[in-house]
Amino acid sequence: MDKLTKAEEQIMHLIWKHGATTVSELIKKMPTPHPPHSTVSSLFRKLEKKGYLDYKAYGRTYEYFPIITKKAYSRFSLSGLIKNYFSGSLNEMVSFLVEENDLSLEDLAEITKSIEQKKNK
Repeated sequence: MDKLTKAEEQIMHLIWKHGATTVSELIKKMPTPHPPHSTVSSLFRKLEKKGYLDYKAYGRTYEYFPIITKKAYSRFSLSGLIKNYFSGSLNEMVSFLVEENDLSLEDLAEITKSIEQKKNK
């Protein structure tokens, strides 16, 4: 799986949220000022080449849909973050979040509870 640029990632988040769409339909759902049609169309083609999107053609209209799920991309992105910033250690990442007060003790307790539930299944 290839890493996405910020612009490609923004497009994918919109597609994951709204589902199959044409370039014109997606542009209408984007915040104003809307980007040019040619720019968004170019991003769709890049995402298709990277294997994130596929399309169905209806005459000259192309309806694009995701073939990579948001969950799969999230897993890919998170593993890259852990590898690149925390020496591949999930423990280092959690320790960092606790030290930076981004993860409270309540959050940690919830995570532990969730782990225990999955272990018991």
